[in-house]
Amino acid sequence: MPTRRQLLSGAALTAGAIALPGGAAYASAPADLFPLGVASGDPLPDRVILWTRLVKDGGLPGRAIEVDWQIARDEHFRRVVRSGRTYARPELAHSVHVDARGLDAGHEYFYRFRAQGRISPTGRTRTASASRALRFGIVNCQDFQNGYWPAYWGLAAEDLDVVLHLGDYIYEYDPASAYADRKHTAPQTLGLDQLVTLDDYRARHAQYKSDPALQAAHAAFPWIVTWDDHETENNYAGLVDGTDDTGAKKQTPAQFAKQRAAAYQAYYEHMPIRADLRPGRADLRIFRRFDYGRLVRFNVLDTRQYRTDQPGGFSGDFGLAEAGLANTAGTLTGEDQERWLLHGLDHSPARWNVIAQQVMMSRIKFPNPAGTVPATLANLDQWDGYAPQRTRLLQHLHDAKVANPVVLAGDIHSSWFSELKLDFDRPEQASVAVEFTATSVSSDFPAAYDAPIKALNPTLNPHVRFFDGSRRGYLRCTVTSHEWRTDARTVETIAVREAPVSTTASYTVESGTSTLVKS
Repeated sequence: MPTRRQLLSGAALTAGAIALPGGAAYASAPADLFPLGVASGDPLPDRVILWTRLVKDGGLPGRAIEVDWQIARDEHFRRVVRSGRTYARPELAHSVHVDARGLDAGHEYFYRFRAQGRISPTGRTRTASASRALRFGIVNCQDFQNGYWPAYWGLAAEDLDVVLHLGDYIYEYDPASAYADRKHTAPQTLGLDQLVTLDDYRARHAQYKSDPALQAAHAAFPWIVTWDDHETENNYAGLVDGTDDTGAKKQTPAQFAKQRAAAYQAYYEHMPIRADLRPGRADLRIFRRFDYGRLVRFNVLDTRQYRTDQPGGFSGDFGLAEAGLANTAGTLTGEDQERWLLHGLDHSPARWNVIAQQVMMSRIKFPNPAGTVPATLANLDQWDGYAPQRTRLLQHLHDAKVANPVVLAGDIHSSWFSELKLDFDRPEQASVAVEFTATSVSSDFPAAYDAPIKALNPTLNPHVRFFDGSRRGYLRCTVTSHEWRTDARTVETIAVREAPVSTTASYTVESGTSTLVKS
């Protein structure tokens, strides 16, 4: 009997001859068509997306390939409940997206694919439920070159209903790593430190998907994903190229639109996402909503595709807070997505209303590393650069009496648990929401900043209840009608492939309070 970890990491394949639609039968064979594993995502009460991508040494023919799929109630596929046939098409890199329908709410299923006589690894998934409790993980920022991903082995071993990935699934940088086996794929044009072509992005996604720990985490649970900037290019905004690009790296909006179209297509090709991709188009709507009965509503945002550029014209992310305060026309979401969000909050049946997005919403004063005036700086890539929109949203949460709003974020490679205020200069003011910002899976937070921020947060940012920039990992959340609990799950090192995971902080929020309490 294979262990759960072997099964979910794709190390175990189902043995014996198995009937397929149409009466055909195949014996198990090495999964040489499925080196990127399998994944599921975007769970609804009666359906879920099943994903894989066919890849073969020497390449695949430039034609569609038949792919059979099965979804069963047991890992041995003795009780197959849905099956069918689809096609892996060359124009989508022979990726497969099956919207498996007619399933039971809140139920565990197992799935697999078969093509050209080969059987894929087995994945496990779960439809959305209306149960009394929900357990989910939050991950983001997995720079392949910066180290290994032991956090994903820990995540795969958890007992979860779903995983949220909040962006920076790949990084676009040129090959350069302290680890010989973690160097990025070489893009068509070296020296730009960014990807440009569809082949560039496809190769990078495939490299990331080849990691066994990531494959295990994908095979263990359904994922709900959204992108940030590095899936396309660092610090892009709408059709505005990266903030600090110059020379050969600098692109016009028309040039960047072609790059963005390539990035968005490759992202779709490699993610278990329900979206309407039109190849060659520079737009792809991925903001969407998921309800887990009347317990939790997830509003999943895209704060890159529609945002205006960072204010102030500063080099990098950091600048004067005043630039963000004066950014009255600035937006992270665009007008249409903002209206969609407010409507979903206003008409939600849920006890907990989640805004799952990329960048930290809490106002944060960072100590100026130069030690000069001004003494503090703001990260203008976050909501601090778009303060008027943040004020508008927080005021709406207050005025509309939205039930238990919770903001989720990533991006900054560190953990921050905060209470959100209408006026951050009045720490005694009641909070209107809480925010949990997850640390990275492997991307760096500058070690020299960890201690100063910890020392100064009580003075500069009294609404921050917990901060840790020293560890990599993920968040684990357990939600009931009465309480939300978030555990910071971290590893000691990313210098090795496997390392123990431990809980370094736990905070709870009682329904109706928007107050963080250390557990």
